[in-house]
Amino acid sequence: MKVFSLALLTLLLVALWTGSQGVSFRSPYSACCYKDMFIRQKIPALLIKSYQKTPSHCSRKAVRVELLKGKKFCVDPKEDWFRQYQRQKESTRTST
Repeated sequence: MKVFSLALLTLLLVALWTGSQGVSFRSPYSACCYKDMFIRQKIPALLIKSYQKTPSHCSRKAVRVELLKGKKFCVDPKEDWFRQYQRQKESTRTST
């Protein structure tokens, strides 16, 4: 009985520890873009589902672009094609 109780207590403690560690190990830097994550090719506008600027604490200014199929890429917000895409998006928002 003691062995069973000890095993049960150990499992419970491990479950509690891993649950709390899962939350604390989440990094705010996972939303950042790093050098090898950038693409330079133009992404056709009809493939883009959404985009979001990276947080200010990131070392590189970037935009994370999500495609319709779920893939995510990092783009330099100064890329001409992306700036044009943003202008088109903003003009359709204001005209509706």
